[in-house]
Amino acid sequence: MRRMILVTIFAIVLSIAALAQEDQEGCKDHPLFSRMPNYYLSDCLYKEFDLIQFPVGVPNPDDNKTKLIDVEGKITALWYSLKEGVTPASALQIMRNYQNAVKNNGGSIESEYKGWCSGECNPTSGQTIPNGCTNWSTTMKFVKNGKEVWVYEQVTDDDGGAVNEYAIVIAERQSMKQEIKANEMFDALNKEGFIALYINFETGKADIKPESQAIIDQIVQMLKENPTLKISIEGHTDNVGTPQSNQKLSEDRAKAVMNAIIAKGINSSRLSSKGWGQTKPIADNRTEEGRAKNRRVEIVKQ
Repeated sequence: MRRMILVTIFAIVLSIAALAQEDQEGCKDHPLFSRMPNYYLSDCLYKEFDLIQFPVGVPNPDDNKTKLIDVEGKITALWYSLKEGVTPASALQIMRNYQNAVKNNGGSIESEYKGWCSGECNPTSGQTIPNGCTNWSTTMKFVKNGKEVWVYEQVTDDDGGAVNEYAIVIAERQSMKQEIKANEMFDALNKEGFIALYINFETGKADIKPESQAIIDQIVQMLKENPTLKISIEGHTDNVGTPQSNQKLSEDRAKAVMNAIIAKGINSSRLSSKGWGQTKPIADNRTEEGRAKNRRVEIVKQ
């Protein structure tokens, strides 16, 4: 009887252990990548739109940090753990597996690090992939279905070189989209006196991205349909960077929008521009969602 009880308890323990090695509920592989054999999804994070920074190039010998590239878009972070009683992969094996997958899609390896540690050890800490705390890591980039995809894979192995866990972060680059019609803008101006627009610019610059030309066209249409309307175009930033640089950036972006409208036939006497820098946030700058809302151009009725 005692032996039967022990066998039953042992079977229950094995069953619990097997259950613990199943994929975390709600987690699934990214469709562009297959997992390594004998690993299961222990955790995951999905965001429809966010910003994350990818390390590229060689670390600076003075501070052991690298250049960081901002990527906005759909974010997927996946953590994989080794199943019990199976042979683990090596860190190099895992890294080469993902690099080869990217290369097979015509992509490039933007960085590769070994034995590098600087910064936090969580690949999605804040909105930045950290500068290190890993034995092996790599940043990769490729284009799939017309969309730029950035990938960061991070592995920490034990003293024997075996990998019990690894993580991969995938960002499918896209800009925050806003669809708004001329009549909706005009209604908002009459009701509120202003409207916040999310016009996408190149990072740190005043160059308007092509996907935001549709918003410019709607502003022009609104002005053509309402010939007595005068507006002020006012730029705002988040709090990343210095107040002085943000002030200049907001002014330059407001002028860029004004000049784009003038170029489409609107008389300059109906327009003015102004920058407020980071002084008038409408959301919490401690989160990327808040910072994205603060990076805006407002159209103000005069």
